Amino acid sequence: MSATLGLAIDIGGTFTDVVVYDPAQGRYTAHKELTTPDDPARGVVAGVRHLFEREGLAYADVGRVVHATTLFTNALIERRGARTGLITTEGFRDTLEIGHERKYELYDLHLPLPRPLVRRALRAEAIERLAPDGTVEIALDPRSVRKAAERLVAQGVCSIAIVFLHAYANPAHEREAARIIAEAHPAIPLSLSSEVSSQIREFERSSTTVANAYVKPLAERYLGRLSADLAALGLAAPLFMMLSNGGLTHLDEAKRVPVQLLESGPAAGALSAAFFGERSGAPDLLAFDMGGTTAKLAMVQDGQPQVVHRFEASRERRFTTGSGLPLTISTVELIEIGAGGGSIAAFDALGLLKVGPRSAGSVPGPACYARGGTEPTVTDGNLLLGYLDAGTFAGGTMRLDTGAAERAVDGLARAADLDRDAAASGIHAVVNETMAAAARVHIAEQGHDPRDFALLVTGGGGPLHGCELARRLGINRVICPPGAGVASALGLLLAPARVDRVSTVAQRIDRLDWDAFEGQFQALEAEARSVIAATLGPDARVTVTRAADMRFVGQGYELITTLPPGPFDAAVAPAIRAAFEAGYERIFARRPPAAIVEVINIRVSVTGAGDDGVLRPDMPAVAAGSAETGRRPARFGGQWMDTPVLDRRRLAAGSAIAGPAIIEETMSTLLVPPGAEAIVDASGNIVITLGALIAGAVETVKETA
Repeated sequence: MSATLGLAIDIGGTFTDVVVYDPAQGRYTAHKELTTPDDPARGVVAGVRHLFEREGLAYADVGRVVHATTLFTNALIERRGARTGLITTEGFRDTLEIGHERKYELYDLHLPLPRPLVRRALRAEAIERLAPDGTVEIALDPRSVRKAAERLVAQGVCSIAIVFLHAYANPAHEREAARIIAEAHPAIPLSLSSEVSSQIREFERSSTTVANAYVKPLAERYLGRLSADLAALGLAAPLFMMLSNGGLTHLDEAKRVPVQLLESGPAAGALSAAFFGERSGAPDLLAFDMGGTTAKLAMVQDGQPQVVHRFEASRERRFTTGSGLPLTISTVELIEIGAGGGSIAAFDALGLLKVGPRSAGSVPGPACYARGGTEPTVTDGNLLLGYLDAGTFAGGTMRLDTGAAERAVDGLARAADLDRDAAASGIHAVVNETMAAAARVHIAEQGHDPRDFALLVTGGGGPLHGCELARRLGINRVICPPGAGVASALGLLLAPARVDRVSTVAQRIDRLDWDAFEGQFQALEAEARSVIAATLGPDARVTVTRAADMRFVGQGYELITTLPPGPFDAAVAPAIRAAFEAGYERIFARRPPAAIVEVINIRVSVTGAGDDGVLRPDMPAVAAGSAETGRRPARFGGQWMDTPVLDRRRLAAGSAIAGPAIIEETMSTLLVPPGAEAIVDASGNIVITLGALIAGAVETVKETA
């Protein structure tokens, strides 16, 4: 291999995926290591060492390392972040609890509300006040800042968020307060709202800044430790972090604003899906990534994952908007479902079988892992249904215990008065319908019909469950890329560096000072370019996209509108208005007859590519000989069938496969059901057409209706 190897590390809830990619040869190799939740860096180092020793690779040949992790998201969900304090404007101590003053379920009298990350006793006030335009109404009192910080430090806080009223319009008070606190308490990490979320709306800005402060000490410790451990192995290459928006950033920026990393892993999966979908002529697809703990579904249109600028973490009710902590970060639009290989099957209070969201994770893991787990999981059911090979699971890095899986599923079967086969089939069917139900809601909320998309499946479980999920959604075409089991990690190596910046303007378009307006855009672009330069170097090729949050005067919420390229002056006003009105009509099918438009926030997105450009992995080399390696019984539709087992590495482009079939590769297993037809296209993707299966599903729905 060449001296420009790319190393990708993706930490999931169950497995840590490690991929080494050689862009010169278009070849990659991978390893799955069980995640070590008590110390994630330990699992990373073990996985990297195992892969490099197995393949005879040299650490010195690695040119860059790209990393994604669920560590910070889990810290928010499980409330395992730092003891955090908040210093805010006098009188605004309770913003985190007041929120929007509305209930996400209007008639629920016992509604559980999201718990603030900072309890009231750790919220302090400083004497200061800014007007909405940023002018000073009450000067900052330095003594009140010192007193607030001393009280919080005395209570044991390890991180402090500073959120002053209207700081998006004028950051001077926040910066002065930070200087005062840093002088007295230099070891305390600080998060300023004017740096983390410089935009209007106090609750969202406060929530985002507090979340950043909550995970910042964890990020500094973990990223510092990981960087040192990788260097100790001999990896001198720079370490980049994946952002939730599908871009990369350097380590110092990741430590400064770690809230941007919350959805890094799923974002990489969406990028990977877009790349592989394009190779099969499918620019519009649903990216379905099913791992050991969760399943993710993202929408890709015109070859690009959708990016939104608002995200809710730690929802009290998984699919209910408003039940979580609002965060104003840029992130790939997706839905996460508590359904993975480790999801536990059990009966609820009504005696109904449920699968997930509770998971066995990596410790102890599914019963068949033989690591102490005793409850039945999706992986246990799939093993007993004949879909998995106990000896080759996860690339042969671990052998599954069929007897342990049988004992776990037998307990469930006895409780339901079923036989073992029916119980295992029930687990498989319920988890599929759980994912399908969530996907239907998410796709409908985006205003789309799932039948207009192809389904691209990745992750260890995606290829196993993808065809059945597609059938339930009415999707006819399923695409499984090579290396599907580690596609998210591979997506890390496909990502460009990207920086999103936002600033509040809050001006009617007919009253804009166009010179000042253009100056604000240029200031954001300069800031973003500096981060790109620090990530890729000063010679990186850069692309800039401008957008704005716009609305008709009198409306309460905005529509994000892509704007023409700058520079801007009064002559471009009609084009800006036309872009907004076109987007408005597309969503609402009409517009007010004569309304004034205003710009609330402006946004820039700067992406950059290094000298090597975007990586283009080729399909793995095809070995000679028959692809069929054996046959085994597998259960489809309540019947056991003698099913051929194929080695994906031996399937040449143009190979056609009729279902049922089990197609195995190192990190995943693809299930082709009876009645489906699959073909290996020129890109190496396996494209499955469900055909009659979809027609049968439609007829079943009609009969039921």
